[in-house]
Amino acid sequence: MGYIGKLLHLVDNEADVYCKDTPLMDAINRVITNLHYPVASMAATSEDDSLYPIAVLIDELRNEDTQLRLNSIKKLSTIALALGVERTRAELIPFLTDTIEDEDEVLWALAEQLGNFIPLVGGPEYASCLLPPLENLATVEETVVREKATESLRMIAGDHSPADIEKHFAPLVKRLSQGDWFTSRTSACGLYAVCYPHVSVALKSELRMMFKCLCTDDTPMVRRAAASKIGEFAKVVEMEHLKGEIIPLFNSLANDEQVKFSQDSVRLLAVEAGITIAGLLTESDIESLLLPMFRSAASDKSWRVRFMIADKFIDLQTAVGPTITKNHLVFHFSGLLKDVEAEVRASAANKIKEFCTNLPADIQEAVIMPNILPAVKELVCDTNQHVKAALASVIMGLSPIMGKDNTIQHLLPLFLILLKDEHSDVRLNIISNLDSVNKVIGIHQLSQSLLPAIVELAEDPKWRVRLAIIEHMPLLAEQLAPLGVEFFDEKLNSLCMSWLVDGVFAIRSAATSNLKRLVSIFGLEWAQNTVITKVLSMARDPNYLHRMTTLFAINVLAEVCPPDVIAKFMVPVISNLAADAVPNVRFNVAKTMALIVPSLDSHTIEFQIKPCLTKLHEDEDMDVKYFADEALVLCH
Repeated sequence: MGYIGKLLHLVDNEADVYCKDTPLMDAINRVITNLHYPVASMAATSEDDSLYPIAVLIDELRNEDTQLRLNSIKKLSTIALALGVERTRAELIPFLTDTIEDEDEVLWALAEQLGNFIPLVGGPEYASCLLPPLENLATVEETVVREKATESLRMIAGDHSPADIEKHFAPLVKRLSQGDWFTSRTSACGLYAVCYPHVSVALKSELRMMFKCLCTDDTPMVRRAAASKIGEFAKVVEMEHLKGEIIPLFNSLANDEQVKFSQDSVRLLAVEAGITIAGLLTESDIESLLLPMFRSAASDKSWRVRFMIADKFIDLQTAVGPTITKNHLVFHFSGLLKDVEAEVRASAANKIKEFCTNLPADIQEAVIMPNILPAVKELVCDTNQHVKAALASVIMGLSPIMGKDNTIQHLLPLFLILLKDEHSDVRLNIISNLDSVNKVIGIHQLSQSLLPAIVELAEDPKWRVRLAIIEHMPLLAEQLAPLGVEFFDEKLNSLCMSWLVDGVFAIRSAATSNLKRLVSIFGLEWAQNTVITKVLSMARDPNYLHRMTTLFAINVLAEVCPPDVIAKFMVPVISNLAADAVPNVRFNVAKTMALIVPSLDSHTIEFQIKPCLTKLHEDEDMDVKYFADEALVLCH
């Protein structure tokens, strides 16, 4: 057991560890008294290493094994509990502040631990003692360590009183903001929002000035950090300062071209911040203060910025409201759908349905028909498959919005083009949304226009496309039910049966489940006349996989068939398969019998099921015997 392990064992088993007169606490106090002695000296003078937690901690933090150091850091809370709040504040925290230099993984773990350390140092009134080590961690080179340290600082800030914020936290923010290295300045950007609301008016003014310096910093990494945090800072700034100071700063970040070393990464981060700020302003203020920035972003020379605004367009639409959307954003959304970059077109195409749904009902048709629909028609024939796949996943959702007549006239031809697209993911996406169209265009149009294309896809070479058709077959059956069961039998029944002998197991499995749902729709009489006889005839198929499919189909059909049908039609077939030459078939017979036993009468069980299972119990194959035994238990 390692040093920390020994310590934990002692702490766990020493019931009165917090009593000052215990041997363990005496030993800890002796170590604390000598905390600043050299590590080697401490280790050399120790009679029992397990009683010297701080010495052990230092020793393990210097160990060459990174994992050992990492484990010791993760035990800091245990060490702090053993020491008590006063010793933790007076000795442990300063030690961590002054001496920790380690691997990034260890530093990250330390930053995480310190974020939860407030109860261990005596509560919120002593929270400020955790700031020095976290300040050090917020300046290191590794990004993930700085981010975790900033996150912990933000957590701790919530436990500071306004006086402590002004006395301890705000000076920390100042020091980080004015640091020589960009690392400290990037960390500072994330602390303004938690600090600003709790300080005096004079200090607020100073913080705004420092944030302005960060927004115009020569280093792109600092401007990126400022752009990512200006939105949350805007939420806590007074409205007069928001309009007079923060929005001009935001606009300078959103047009990060006048600054030395301009970066499109700064501009794209500003997009999300702009949406946040828009949610704080009136429509007139948005139009005058922010709209030029959004227009600029939608036509930015960098495709990454255009992609970002396409990706966040629904959030932008919600933030600015319907009037600005209709008067200004529709044009830019249409432009993004026609962008030269496929990634931008795909992102915008994926938002079409939601964008149109969010429009007020009285302007939907007036906006969609002249602006969105022409762009959609171009995307249907796009050269990039990902763009078409994105469009196919949402285009069906336009049907309820546009209504029956517009769907039949404008959308239905587009559906048919996408259903026949050469790329399987496009076909798959259009199939997966058929239900939204069925409700709009009606049975007649469905059977005349879409059904032939669906039947063609049922034999698609891509098995996932066939699987999607199977999964939607019950829905189609429900839609076609008013036309009569004869229509279904003529058009689709042969397909449903052919899937049972498909070469892909997933298709065969889905086909059996499909049969069960079809029986629920068309009734037991249809099942007896059409399905059950065909399924049971497969028991004589020379391919053992098809014989097994018979058993799988019986498993699901038994759930919707009455006991007399199971006993009359299914049990004899199952009994015959018990003598199959293939062990896999035989043990599936046993499993099927176990499933149907609860539905059978005692006579059938006693004279048909039990003799069959008894014979399988003597089978030479171990799996067959095992499942036969399980089924026999159910019979008894």
